[in-house]
Amino acid sequence: MKMIIAIIRDNQLDQVRESLIQAGITRITVNHVSGHGRKVSEEIYRGQKVIPNLVSNIRLEIAVNDKYVDTAVEAITSAAQPNDGDMIGGGKIFILPIEECIRIRTGEKGSDAI
Repeated sequence: MKMIIAIIRDNQLDQVRESLIQAGITRITVNHVSGHGRKVSEEIYRGQKVIPNLVSNIRLEIAVNDKYVDTAVEAITSAAQPNDGDMIGGGKIFILPIEECIRIRTGEKGSDAI
């Protein structure tokens, strides 16, 4: 079992969600988050050092069984590819192991709970 965490641009949520549904992955968690990548530098504004504002993004969390990891990653990457060339800020995907999963309603554990 794996937890896939994807940080994508907020305007790409619909395309990514539709791509995941077409790939057979329908259970996702969506959070609105803010952040910035490594291209942040201090600027001087009226004699004060300031850091530019954080960028609004979407964080998707998807728990999948091992055989669906590649399918989910492919669905996310194909739908979230920036259409505006090589613009910075295309997002990130993290894949983490899940030690255990328990469905509260039924008490199912492991892969059956996902």
